[in-house]
Amino acid sequence: MIDYQAVINRIISEANSFLGKGKIADYIPALAEVSSDRLGIAVNLVDGRTFKTGDADIPFSIQSISKVFTLSMVVGAIGEDLWNSVGREPSGNPFNSLVQLEHEKGIPRNPFINAGAIVVTDRLISLYPRPKEAILDFVRSIAGNADIYYDTRVAISERENADRNMALAYFMKSFGNIHNDVEMLIDVYCHQCALSMSCSDLSRAFLLYANRGVNPQNNVRILTESQTKRLGAVMSTCGFYDESGDFAYRVGLPGKSGVGGGIAAYMPGKLAISVWSPELNNFGNSLAGIEILERFTTDIQRSIF
Repeated sequence: MIDYQAVINRIISEANSFLGKGKIADYIPALAEVSSDRLGIAVNLVDGRTFKTGDADIPFSIQSISKVFTLSMVVGAIGEDLWNSVGREPSGNPFNSLVQLEHEKGIPRNPFINAGAIVVTDRLISLYPRPKEAILDFVRSIAGNADIYYDTRVAISERENADRNMALAYFMKSFGNIHNDVEMLIDVYCHQCALSMSCSDLSRAFLLYANRGVNPQNNVRILTESQTKRLGAVMSTCGFYDESGDFAYRVGLPGKSGVGGGIAAYMPGKLAISVWSPELNNFGNSLAGIEILERFTTDIQRSIF
């Protein structure tokens, strides 16, 4: 039997050597104030066992990891119809690029680049009269924590620096791919990115995907097995910006990163893991976080491949 606690204790001690080699996201001013030496790991097994070390219980801004949750809500509600409005292919361009959108007539390449996530949030707004409350309710239910909230300060900071996202939304609206008011849409989008969760919260939440679409907190099915499989495929190919291929090569798990320094990933039928280290590499992913996850799957000798 694998001693997960021993594994993550050893890995976090080794990961300290990577601190100071990355850069905190500073284009959102509120994120630039986070201590760069934070480091946490949490692992949750589908059998109920939990393991954590370091700063695993300190909440942070999950940023683009939230795109997995809103995507799950929309896919769970409207199914395959979503894919008429957003693709499922890696973009090969920066996550906030306008260039590709023009060439592809307002259809974003995948739901994890900003344009695609904005389309997903637009559909969520059409489904829920109170979308911000609906997102909170969903995340709290799968994380098993009623005390998850938006970091209002981060949300305001994001909204004040959302010119590119506004441009993306208006551009897609010109092609008929945005159905709701753009100002309201970007406000909801900035709030979802400002969700504040810990590694422990994220690891529990990602058990939904490890558990093949059944919420382990209450044993309620949220996604079909087919939907869960397909979301995992999109995470594997598109979940880490332009580093998705290298992440699959090195780590071998589906997952999603955020510029707050968090990464959440899972192994179907086995476990979910979340790491947090705010310093990012050149691709916008947690530098130490990827090192931790590569060592984790190497040490336990398991991945999806």
